[in-house]
Amino acid sequence: MSITDRETGTMRAGPLAALTFFLAISDAGAATATSASGSTALALAAVVAQYSPIAAAPKRAVASFFKGDTIFPYGGKISVTADKIVCRTSNVDITSRSCDIIFKIGKHALKGREANELFATMLMAGITAEGAAGSNIAGLSKLNCTLEPKVIKQKAGGGADCSFEPGNQP
Repeated sequence: MSITDRETGTMRAGPLAALTFFLAISDAGAATATSASGSTALALAAVVAQYSPIAAAPKRAVASFFKGDTIFPYGGKISVTADKIVCRTSNVDITSRSCDIIFKIGKHALKGREANELFATMLMAGITAEGAAGSNIAGLSKLNCTLEPKVIKQKAGGGADCSFEPGNQP
């Protein structure tokens, strides 16, 4: 549906056309990602690494890179993995936010701000959330992020890559 601008005589898109356009764009982006690179991969790795059972030195290096400190002395590749991550929010109980991160040797449950941070980062990485009965659920499995400090220190957009399988089954 179009609307004619009375002053200029030009056609403008009406609300229905704008909504249709928005839905078409949303649907085009609905394909779930299976990888992330650059700043998105660094963000995903950093948010997960703080709960990961990796050693303290690489954990500190990832945190330093994420806050913009590339002077941190770390040379080898850093791997951040998780077997499964499932996050939930509610659009009924708007205070409800939770994520479960499952590693090979344990599980870490997040609530509140920490869960929101992980959920938002997953959405940024292309994981789609699905709704069911007043809730939004997003998940992934087989997360494997590789950070290359030497490349990250070049500040040219590279050095961080993550792969994963989308899916939100609990």
